Amino acid sequence: MQAKVEWNGDLRFNATSGSGFDVMIDADLQQGPRPMELVLMGLGGCTSYDVVQILKKSRQQVTGCRAEITSERADSVPAVFTKIHVHFIVTGEALKPALVERAVKLSAEQYCSASLMLERGGVEITHSFEIV
Repeated sequence: MQAKVEWNGDLRFNATSGSGFDVMIDADLQQGPRPMELVLMGLGGCTSYDVVQILKKSRQQVTGCRAEITSERADSVPAVFTKIHVHFIVTGEALKPALVERAVKLSAEQYCSASLMLERGGVEITHSFEIV
């Protein structure tokens, strides 16, 4: 896996993924998310992917999955994440709560590389879910 990040002036950078997609990063929040916001977005994408795939393999009729992520950061530099909470809002037909709970747990404990990496770095990550 690769990426390229190029400075575009001021506090803006253009990031290009190895697969060819561009993301504008902007510490001033005028043209893109801040770098640490991208970390949260990456975590959300990684764990949401897992939850949806696990539910589909469990033959659940999932029609939507949203991860709402909140975080706390250290007060001093480096302002690393200290706590992250991921709340899943899962929609579908006749979803079984036990299977949704299992999917969230499997993602957190076994499959989501981003989550596991952050936890090993000392970040406390918690999860919750609701079914709509």
